[in-house]
Amino acid sequence: MDILILLASGAVAGMFAGLLGIGGGIIIVPVLAMVFKTQGVSIDVLMHVAIGTSLATIVITSLSSVRAHHKHGGIDWAVVRVMSAGVFVGALLGAVIAKMIPGEDLKLIFSVFMFVIAAQMFFGNTSKPHRVLPKTAGMLSVSSLIGMIASVMGIGGGSLSVPFLTWCNMSIRNAIATSSAVGFPIAVSGTIGFILTGWAVAERPVMSLGFVNIPAFISIIVASTLSAPLGAWVAHRIPAVILKRIFAGFLLILGVRMLLS
Repeated sequence: MDILILLASGAVAGMFAGLLGIGGGIIIVPVLAMVFKTQGVSIDVLMHVAIGTSLATIVITSLSSVRAHHKHGGIDWAVVRVMSAGVFVGALLGAVIAKMIPGEDLKLIFSVFMFVIAAQMFFGNTSKPHRVLPKTAGMLSVSSLIGMIASVMGIGGGSLSVPFLTWCNMSIRNAIATSSAVGFPIAVSGTIGFILTGWAVAERPVMSLGFVNIPAFISIIVASTLSAPLGAWVAHRIPAVILKRIFAGFLLILGVRMLLS
């Protein structure tokens, strides 16, 4: 049953990764937390393993999503190159910070985070017509913060980078496509960090590499890599305002589910 749940969540995560430019961690982290809880994993490390495993799956899912968005010409590679350096460093720092946060607090932070981003996307872009992306120093600062928060939350950063890019007047489709590419260095860096910080922790589940659980990782990526291109195809064919509403509603539902679990 656990494998079926992970396969289903992987398929949904891959679909939304392609559709909304997120890494899929918004879906995967709550599901993994529930699965590990049923398996009796200690609450002290449950969220850490869920987040570390989520980041590892995003490494693979993001590649599938990027390939699909690149075919549609939606990725701004100049922005990706600048942001990649910042998010990589930030994600490493985030993995260190996450280890110091108690599991229950991490769950609460994750839920509140989803509510805030959902509200921002639902009520629309408040950017002014003249607002543009900051210069290199500003982009590095913002992207470092995005990488750090994304790593702590176990996500690819799309729920942060998409609102940021649209706030700077990038179109929602280009923001989603570009965010999918920015999620790759976040996932790589965060995964390395969670493997290292969880290496000697005794309470983690069996067959785990640090805070990355290998069986869960494999189950999820099998389904997510197949569904991500479909999400990217859909993203380029539905109205932008609908994309934002889907994004917001999805985050709200998962935030409530996570808070009540």
